[in-house]
Amino acid sequence: MELVALKYIAAGIGAGLVVLGAGFGLGKIGAAALEGAARQPEAAGDLRGMMILIAALLEGASVIGLVICLLALFIK
Repeated sequence: MELVALKYIAAGIGAGLVVLGAGFGLGKIGAAALEGAARQPEAAGDLRGMMILIAALLEGASVIGLVICLLALFIK
């Protein structure tokens, strides 16, 4: 197999893993926040704020991972 084909395969696998990891992480964040709000309804506002902050950081990390996959694909 040629090097170009291997680069496309590696970038596709890397991007897929980044998306799967981000989806799993967001699911865990949402589940934990809902469980915490169910246990202590008065803390739901604070939990929502922390959940949004952590989700934003996770999305930023996943975008960086996707950019790294694209850079690995297009840099010679």
